[in-house]
Amino acid sequence: MPNEHFEAFAEAAARSHAEDGVASGRWAAHESEQLARSELNRLLPQGLATPDHYFYEVIAEANPPVIGFVWFGSVLRRSHKVAFVFQIFIYPAYRRQGHGRAALLQVEALASGLGLPAIALNVVGSNVGAQALYRSLGYTVTSLSMQKPLATSSVA
Repeated sequence: MPNEHFEAFAEAAARSHAEDGVASGRWAAHESEQLARSELNRLLPQGLATPDHYFYEVIAEANPPVIGFVWFGSVLRRSHKVAFVFQIFIYPAYRRQGHGRAALLQVEALASGLGLPAIALNVVGSNVGAQALYRSLGYTVTSLSMQKPLATSSVA
């Protein structure tokens, strides 16, 4: 990803992360964008130059337009480093055309080339399309977070 595209990537990544935070029940809508930006700043203190983080634009053909992006990092998980996909985003007009699959296969090759033995990611429970894609590529569930909303009442 060229330096001049990083700011647009960061904006899109923060919006997408905020939407996922709301969809998962992790964040309230009114605070989601601020929390997503704060998390992005924490994860990428040096922006594009943050060590062990890799940013790529997804391009459908030999020439632009850019149709999405992928961000992954080399992170410590349990006792060894693995590739962790922080964001994979394909713009809506280009979804369901195989671009996400192709991008993930490229991430596999890149991560393998870095000597990383596995790829991990998180997916929102309501994103069944993404879950189906990941399963079709051999991803399995390694943890599951669940939540139940409760009716509140005032306790005296």
